[in-house]
Amino acid sequence: MCGIAGFMGADEATADADVLRRLVDSLRHRGPDGDGAYTARNVALGQTRLAIIDLETGNQPLYESGGAVLVANGEIYNYVELHGQLDSEEVVTRSDCEPPLHLYRKYGLDFVDHLRGMYAIALYDPIEGQLVLARDPFGIKPLYYAQTDYGFVFASEPQALIESGMIVPLINETARAELLQLQFTTGAGTVFDKIMRVLPGESVVVRGGRVVARRRRSVLSSDGVADWSEEQALEIIETALRDSVEVHQRSDVPYGMFLSGGVDSSALLALMADLNDKPVQAFAAGFSGASVPDERAHAREVARIAGAEMTELSIDADMFWRELPKIAAAMDDPTADYAMIPTYFLAEAVRAAGLKVVLTGEGGDEMFAGYGRYRSAMRPWWRGGRSMRMRGVFDGLGVLRHQSAGWRDGIAAAQQTADAGDYSRLQSAQAVDCADWLPNDLLIKLDRCLMAHGIEGRTPFLDPEVAAVAFRLPDRLKVRDGLGKWILRKWLARSLPEANPFKEKRGFSVPVAEWIAARASVIGPLVALQPGVLEVCEPRAVEALFSKGGKRQGFATWVLLFYALWHAHHILGIRECGSVRETLETVRCSA
Repeated sequence: MCGIAGFMGADEATADADVLRRLVDSLRHRGPDGDGAYTARNVALGQTRLAIIDLETGNQPLYESGGAVLVANGEIYNYVELHGQLDSEEVVTRSDCEPPLHLYRKYGLDFVDHLRGMYAIALYDPIEGQLVLARDPFGIKPLYYAQTDYGFVFASEPQALIESGMIVPLINETARAELLQLQFTTGAGTVFDKIMRVLPGESVVVRGGRVVARRRRSVLSSDGVADWSEEQALEIIETALRDSVEVHQRSDVPYGMFLSGGVDSSALLALMADLNDKPVQAFAAGFSGASVPDERAHAREVARIAGAEMTELSIDADMFWRELPKIAAAMDDPTADYAMIPTYFLAEAVRAAGLKVVLTGEGGDEMFAGYGRYRSAMRPWWRGGRSMRMRGVFDGLGVLRHQSAGWRDGIAAAQQTADAGDYSRLQSAQAVDCADWLPNDLLIKLDRCLMAHGIEGRTPFLDPEVAAVAFRLPDRLKVRDGLGKWILRKWLARSLPEANPFKEKRGFSVPVAEWIAARASVIGPLVALQPGVLEVCEPRAVEALFSKGGKRQGFATWVLLFYALWHAHHILGIRECGSVRETLETVRCSA
């Protein structure tokens, strides 16, 4: 796990060492164990390393005999098998990231078809004079770029592109409307004007500082729905999950896991406990003094039965008000997902425990159809079915100055693409979430919150072998009796019945609305006068929103508070101001 960055100058411009230094310095949190650089003519590559595999010889950049050079962020889980297939005379390290170099020389851009893992790769081929960027098919690892007058620049995080001095942080208004209404943004564009994402599964070829070619691959099967019986499906799923967890545990440093007590994390714990000789180190969070459900007692019992050692973290309102500006600062590609709060604090606890790697359950809902919105999407309109995300966070609240109709265009485009495939209604809904919600909300949240503490997050449910099974499951084995993830629950009931997988799910929630309501009279007026909020909202309407109760209103106040703090840091450049109130007051006084 690392941070990577670099550029290719236009018209054979000479590589600028100062630009590369600024890029690398801005990514130190992603790789505190060292750094490396490569420069040649108009190309520069840099990396900051978090050493996980091949601690002694795995430093980057990595080179091959044909002259190609590579920097990568991520883990190639099938590196053991790939090393065995390569000519031993070519391989000079035990690094999981060296095989892609040799595969590129053998297969060209098709080298990614042989990789199983999470990755963002930058590879320069001096023979062809081209820079190749590639991202894993789920979008687990991030990669951003911009095309400027100077040339093409890329990095693991948008803030690095801004810190390099090559990009001015200006708002993309369409993406901002998406962020406020959806909590996340869609497609290749970001909330920053001119900064783009390499899409999940995309490879980009750059020559002369300009993108000249693209290709994209998906791990979502187009083979339709499989005709598996329940027993066949259970056997196939166990084989795929067990294999995925086993390869996701490949590491030269200790690892742990996040445990919520839900179906996904309990299934992960059951598999890890069976595959490890030592007790699994599990980390769980709950909320003190709040009315939301606290699953720690259940998680504690599941951990005890599985023989795991559990570290519990209690999050309270004081922690929220004290640390939220730092969390917003970490979320440079913003998602207003309140799950960032426990994720950030759990990552801090993992680091304090001396670990560098943690396995998580992200992707379980998308792969096995756990969301209630999927069950709605399966029904025809005349039975109450509806498309996903038809209503925005601020619809009908009278807060926004202009109610942009385009905030749903990205989701509609993803829906149109999914509907054109040979998918069932349920598969189509899953494909829509895999296109944007998964990479641009859940996985961004996971990446930034963990990497802020130098922690690598691994997601065994998001594996090509698992996807090949889970996506093709018959709908009746995904959704039954009003429950999603039915077949995964059935498997967990056999493997770890104490997890009680068929119990009614209370849902994971963070009491942000409750915490904000308790200080609404002070925080509301401050948020209303923030420059970022003033651009899109009527101040009096914002103050009124904070003074009201209600679930929707409370969630909207959270989105505005997060956006105000994010805008202060990433657009206005106001840093290190202390608590939420101190930060908001600093911005108001400096405006």
